[in-house]
Amino acid sequence: MQKQRNNAIKKEVRIMTQNNNSWRKTYFTLLAGQAISFISSGILQMAIIFYLVAKTNSAIILTAATLIGFLPQACLGPFAGAFVDRHSRKSVMIGADLIIAAAGGILALVAFYMELPVWSIMVVLLIRSAGTAFHSPAFSAATPMIVPKEELTKCAGYTQTMQAVSAIISPAAAAFLYAVWPLNAIILLDIVGAILACVTVAISSIPTPELCPETKRQQFLQDMKEGYVVLKQNRGLFALLWIGVIYMFFYMPISTLFPLICMSYFKGTPAHASAAEIAFAVGMLLGGVILSIWGGFKKRRYTIGLSVLLMGVSNMLSGLLPPDAFLVFVVCCTVMGISAPFYGVQDAIFQETVKPEYLGRVFSLLTSAASLAMPFGLVISGPLAERLGVEKWFVICGIGIIIVALAVFLLPGLREIDNTQ
Repeated sequence: MQKQRNNAIKKEVRIMTQNNNSWRKTYFTLLAGQAISFISSGILQMAIIFYLVAKTNSAIILTAATLIGFLPQACLGPFAGAFVDRHSRKSVMIGADLIIAAAGGILALVAFYMELPVWSIMVVLLIRSAGTAFHSPAFSAATPMIVPKEELTKCAGYTQTMQAVSAIISPAAAAFLYAVWPLNAIILLDIVGAILACVTVAISSIPTPELCPETKRQQFLQDMKEGYVVLKQNRGLFALLWIGVIYMFFYMPISTLFPLICMSYFKGTPAHASAAEIAFAVGMLLGGVILSIWGGFKKRRYTIGLSVLLMGVSNMLSGLLPPDAFLVFVVCCTVMGISAPFYGVQDAIFQETVKPEYLGRVFSLLTSAASLAMPFGLVISGPLAERLGVEKWFVICGIGIIIVALAVFLLPGLREIDNTQ
């Protein structure tokens, strides 16, 4: 009986996505709302960094703010995934955006009457991160309910392009707005972005998969474990999970050390560091556009493996450059950016392979695992980069990422991914 019900749901989704071109209108409406929210959030995030630097000039405070941005997503991930799979993805996305907006509204109100204390900013960052822990898996789980299976990889490219555009626009817009507006006005801008995102979600039709009777009866804690169980049953997906964890362990510290290698090793200025960041963002935009048009290799593990390999080689070469080769480093940054969107193909693989009723838990588990790997990488990279030299740490991380790429090409379990298409 349950199998018949699941087949009926799949048929309903297939009719909506494959035989009705309205899926494009629905998807791009959602994506437009997410883009507005993503850019406004990026502007606020940069403005908060400017504020903390101006107020404290403390590396410890900035590190704490970074960790607060990651840890709630890591800790709440399993709970959020189970919650997403038990409720309407549309309602979860709207609720998460409204909570984030409300937290920003309180902060704007405080900023109107007094100078913002650091602790209040940390609390709001905590709430925003917690909201993201629910919003991200809900959006990822909703996408395959809208988009045809054969279009998921290209849609992953659209998402990566949107993120790249935000990465280019947000820092420049934040620098301009922070100079002419008070912080509470920038917070209000982010609130407007969140509300517009809620509107686009509200007017979109997003099917909700029906829970099986076993899931309805079981305890919530057992429900949370099922994301791991579902991945464990598929060797390819389970291998992708751990590849992602190891990849993030090496990659995230490198991304935070860009300013240091620009200014310390290449003897540059903050302008040089900004140029490297912009080069990466422009490369990411190009990569997202290419992926949106091309769709990647037919065997998706080749797309993922090539992405990781290019990232590793570019990082390793960056550390081997002489101190007067900054322009070559900028080229390497562009290649890193181009490679990044192609790793996002893994989202399409999970969306195609995992049953819709488990997608929230699976994506939350992926986010939690990656978020836990990031702080460990950051804690280790700081002392080692200082002791060995930041350029040598780039070489070490580059080699580590290359090994991860080889694992993508060679692990037998990952071949099963392409056999499920």
